[in-house]
Amino acid sequence: MSTYEIPDLSLVVLVGISGSGKSSFAADRFGPYETVSSDACRGMVSNDPNLQSATKDAFALLEFLVATRLRAGLLTVVDATNVQPAARKALIALAREHDVLPVAVVLDVPEPVCAQRNADRSDRTFGRDVLRRQQSQLQRSMRGLSKEGFRSVHVLDGVDAVASATFVRTPLRSDRRELSGPFDVIGDIHGCLSELESLLTTLGYTLERDADGRAVGATPPEGRTAVFVGDYVDRGPDSVGVLRLVMGMVANGAALAVPGNHENKLVKALRGRKVTASHGLAETLEQLDGDTDEFRREVLEFCDGLVAHLVLDGGRLVVSHAGLIEKYHNRASGRVRSFALYGDTTGETDEFGLPVRYPWAQDYRGSATVLYGHTPVPEVQW
Repeated sequence: MSTYEIPDLSLVVLVGISGSGKSSFAADRFGPYETVSSDACRGMVSNDPNLQSATKDAFALLEFLVATRLRAGLLTVVDATNVQPAARKALIALAREHDVLPVAVVLDVPEPVCAQRNADRSDRTFGRDVLRRQQSQLQRSMRGLSKEGFRSVHVLDGVDAVASATFVRTPLRSDRRELSGPFDVIGDIHGCLSELESLLTTLGYTLERDADGRAVGATPPEGRTAVFVGDYVDRGPDSVGVLRLVMGMVANGAALAVPGNHENKLVKALRGRKVTASHGLAETLEQLDGDTDEFRREVLEFCDGLVAHLVLDGGRLVVSHAGLIEKYHNRASGRVRSFALYGDTTGETDEFGLPVRYPWAQDYRGSATVLYGHTPVPEVQW
């Protein structure tokens, strides 16, 4: 038996030729309402699930049903051959439109087996030439599925692999609803290590230091958890010290953390990409150059691995660096990450050439409280 992980909010696209067993496979592994079948949609629009002339209308219905389910935050499985790139492209576009992760599950069953299965069914009159064409399209497609945009690809090679496959649904990395706090939410440290140490001490945390006296962690008061809101580096005098402390607290379970736009830029710089070393980045890189290669690798791994937002306390609290509108809560896509890092903009620039930020929070009416930083204000805005 092989077990595969799929996100508990995802679009699962079954890929396989006619007769590969997709419908039975889906019925055995997913709920009765989770699968949207192209054959069922043909039946709904024509009273005949095999009427190929109804395919256009059937897929219009299929895409409508898929979109409706994804909008509602429901895992959805598409039962269709999906051996043609154009068919998969439309489904990947739907996943992106609704900010969910697309997953491909390939049922690679030998064509003779599929042909015999179809022959045993009185309602299937596909010729072998159709199956061979589908099989050829499938084989040409398999290597490129990841490049098409699927977040993960699971290939079930042969009848036995299909029969023994099971799935485990895993929450998104942003989904920490099981954590109920209390939380100490701390934003935009920007290299100010002494201020961070003072704040943590005031909040009742006990700092932990290494042999050189550097703060490398902190023990929270009973039951509390720190949540860092990004922008740990740049501008202040000790970005390396802040990183060392935050990383240590996250590693020992005393804190959670999301990235800020400054960490996003730091990751690019550490990967050797061309960036403008402004707003304190040059000083941060200089400080990191004075540390060990191992520590720089740890910083890169830490910053690059942070999830852009967190959903906490049963969904009642959302934390990100620059805020997040409700429809992006517990969703995963490039635009969700971009909003969480940079916020919303009007598309205009101010007299300094900087993007004009749209005050999205003024329109927010979501059920969750969203805590964020990014833009300094003289007083807390609630």
